Amino acid sequence: MLSDHPDLLVIDMSLKTRITEDMKSAMKARETARLGAIRLLLAAIKQIEVDQRIEISDAAIIGIIEKMIKQRKDSISQFEAAKRQDLADAESFEIEVITAYMPQALSSAEVEAIIIAAVAESGAKGMQEMGKVMAIVKPQLAGRADMGQVSAAIKAKLSA
Repeated sequence: MLSDHPDLLVIDMSLKTRITEDMKSAMKARETARLGAIRLLLAAIKQIEVDQRIEISDAAIIGIIEKMIKQRKDSISQFEAAKRQDLADAESFEIEVITAYMPQALSSAEVEAIIIAAVAESGAKGMQEMGKVMAIVKPQLAGRADMGQVSAAIKAKLSA
């Protein structure tokens, strides 16, 4: 929402709107590499909206971004193995562009506190109850922490 006062510009927009606005500014600035990365992200969003006939939420967009980042990291390792640094650099640039739309990452102390609270809330006593803890933790940490590291931390807590 834009304020009426010209000196106080307060913007409250959805992630999809922000991405679209960034695409327009990249077009105006003739930033072709950045524009390409943003268009790929918008295409992935639109694909899901068309396939599922829904208006996608910010949380779902974060999931799409995580998947795109993972795909690009996999591509980078393949390109580097094939001695194609030019292609690996292009993928790295795309990661930089789309990572800007991710929420602020949590510190390891914040993640640890959420895990401790989830273990207490679920009453989990051993590894066989890890799914209960993950069900509580995942919505809170999605897009804000590496879920592989979160999983390892939960395993360490439950096996201690």
